[in-house]
Amino acid sequence: MASGIKDKVAILGMGCSKFGERWDKEADDLMVEAYEEALADAGIETKQINAAWLSTAIEDQHVGKSGVPLAIALRLPYIPVTRVENYCASGTEAFRGAVYAVASGAADIALAMGVEKLKDTGYGGLPQRSRGVLNAMSWANFSAPGAFAQLAAAYRTKHGVAQEDIKRAMAQISVKSHDNGAKNPKAHLRNKINIDTVLGAPTVAEPLGLYDCCGVSDGAACAIVTTPEIAKSLGKHDIVSVKALQLSVSNGQEASHNSWDGSHFVTTRTASKRAYTEAGIADPRKELSLIEVHDCFSITELVTMEDLFISREGEAVKDVLDGFYNADGGVPCQIDGGLKCFGHPIGASGLRMIYEIYLQMLGRAGPRQRQDEPRLGLTHNLGGFPHQNVCSISIIGRYGA
Repeated sequence: MASGIKDKVAILGMGCSKFGERWDKEADDLMVEAYEEALADAGIETKQINAAWLSTAIEDQHVGKSGVPLAIALRLPYIPVTRVENYCASGTEAFRGAVYAVASGAADIALAMGVEKLKDTGYGGLPQRSRGVLNAMSWANFSAPGAFAQLAAAYRTKHGVAQEDIKRAMAQISVKSHDNGAKNPKAHLRNKINIDTVLGAPTVAEPLGLYDCCGVSDGAACAIVTTPEIAKSLGKHDIVSVKALQLSVSNGQEASHNSWDGSHFVTTRTASKRAYTEAGIADPRKELSLIEVHDCFSITELVTMEDLFISREGEAVKDVLDGFYNADGGVPCQIDGGLKCFGHPIGASGLRMIYEIYLQMLGRAGPRQRQDEPRLGLTHNLGGFPHQNVCSISIIGRYGA
């Protein structure tokens, strides 16, 4: 019977490039930037890495197919390199591959790298590309803001939330992310805003306004993982380990009949329950120290608070407005700025989230450091649309705790 991976894998080192409009850099440069930080943090040499995973979502725009671009950029020693893609959960998918390799005993030290270089395409949002014949027919004229606006409408209807209340809660989410991002030197957007600015911004897809939507960025993030025993042998004392990794993928049921009301994410509820069981968490609201979630739109973050069972169903609006998820709140969310302000280079985002939790666990997050000593942190990635998506959950914390 499967026993899970709790405390079987330690994070040896992590690195992250600056996110943003990196016009002067290629994808290779961004990978090297993240890798050099991770390698120095790990205190090892490249020749000690046994296997690697590379994540990109829209590879045709920059690195192309296969794992070769990572091997060349880092001059890896002829080791296995696997490229993975799973929508916006791609970065966590690379991490999952590296972690499972170590947990299984197939590798002593493994690397996960996520990268995306999208700004050079000239698009303000995601570049258009073929999604296959089936998707082209079933998603004709379908947009991400339009889909998530429907999520907001379904949530508001189900829970009887007034339009002005949900708009104000979403605005508070964006203000919070900008406040946090302003303290982060690697963040794409570092400007503070106020609620009136958010509420007065142009509408993108009702009720989503301009500041309710994240943009896209260039960037890379990297993790090097090993066993706790090897980490100790390399002189590591304050060890951060993986407590759980879970992935849930839509099977089409949400869009097939009316058993799903469109107000929440089935995959997030499924993956989070599995992750809590694997990590031994009984009450996430009390046991989690901080979280990073997939705030592609402010409504996504709001709904996710309930799908992670941190806010009670129908009460996320109140928790958000009460400041429960602020940097000094009960469970800080997006303490680094999130997708909204740190940025969203798709293939790197999942690893960027883990990077922030890792820094917080080690007390290395600088001016945004959580004052109460963090014990457990969760990251959440959601790829696709409300009716068809993948959800990845990771939980990391202090080894043995």
